[in-house]
Formats: sequence, C-alpha cells, structure tokens
Amino acid sequence: MSLKTIRKLMHETEQRMDKTVKAMEADFKGIRTGRASPALIERVMVPYYGTPTPLNQLAVISAPEPHLLVVRPYDPSSMEDIEKGILQADLGLNPANDGRVIRVPIPRLTEERRRELVKLVNRRMEECKIALRNIRRDTLEQLREYEDDKVISEDELTRGKERLQEVTDEFTEKVEDIGARKEKDIMEI
Repeated sequence: MSLKTIRKLMHETEQRMDKTVKAMEADFKGIRTGRASPALIERVMVPYYGTPTPLNQLAVISAPEPHLLVVRPYDPSSMEDIEKGILQADLGLNPANDGRVIRVPIPRLTEERRRELVKLVNRRMEECKIALRNIRRDTLEQLREYEDDKVISEDELTRGKERLQEVTDEFTEKVEDIGARKEKDIMEI
C-alpha cells in the first residue's frame, strides 16, 4: 500500500511540474526573436463584440516571409479591432490594414532590445524554478504527513525524498535547456 501511495504522489508531482514547464514554454513563444512567428501575436486579446478574444480565434495568422506576419480575419468587420488589439499588446509592432488582410512587419531587434529580452527570459525561468521548488515543498510535506500518519515507513520517506529530488532536478534541467535555446534564438542575428 505504502509504495503505491508514494508512486501516486510522485506521478502527481511530475504532472504538476510538467504543466509548469509547459506553461513557461508557451510563454516563451510570445517573446519575440528576430524572425516572424505566428505565436508572437496569436494570444493577443482583441475586443470582439465587447468580449476579449484571442486573435487566433478571429483570424488565420501566417508568416509568408521571415520578417512579416499576415493576419486574415474570418470576419472582415473585425479588422479595426484586430489592428487596435495588436497595437495595444505593446509588442512594438505596427500593423497595416489594406482592407482584406493585416500585414504586421517584424522589425529587426536592436542589441539593446535583445539583451532586455534575454533578461525577461531569465526572469521567467527563475519564476518557473520557484514554482518547481514550491511543488517540491508541497510533495515533501505530503510525504512527511504520510510518515507521521504511519502510512509509510522512515526508510520509504527517505527513498521518497531522494526520488523527489531526482524529479525536481530533472525538471530544473529542462527549464535550463529550454531557456538556453530561447536565449540563443533571441541573440541570433
């Protein structure tokens, strides 16, 4: 019984940590690199009939060129709202509306802006690591409760702690790898 309890707890912990890392990865997609990517604006919120709606639900977003995004709204009457939404997202982008599509040129990043983006990536990585440590702490408390309630033995608690540290290290390494790749992407000219 006690081994199953620890396995179940570790499985739940791994799932929580995985969700945390995936959320950071999704967040990184919105951080601009030197080339156009639909992920840059797909989560921009647009006021559509009074309701904030993600841009990817209102239009098809494509990157036909390395420094250009093209937005084709499903509803042509929403063009102005989409344009305003992109401007208000404070991404440093200036959309141009030609009546059928919205073209969003992606300007080249300056060295200063690249360094700011790298700092942002590092800050988000640190936030993710803190979240992983909080999950670790919660699991550790749960393991100690199990031992106090005599659900697991002291030896099982020790093995559980070791496994928990392995899992935490594994996810921390993933965060570092993802962050390093994003940093390399940003600094690439």
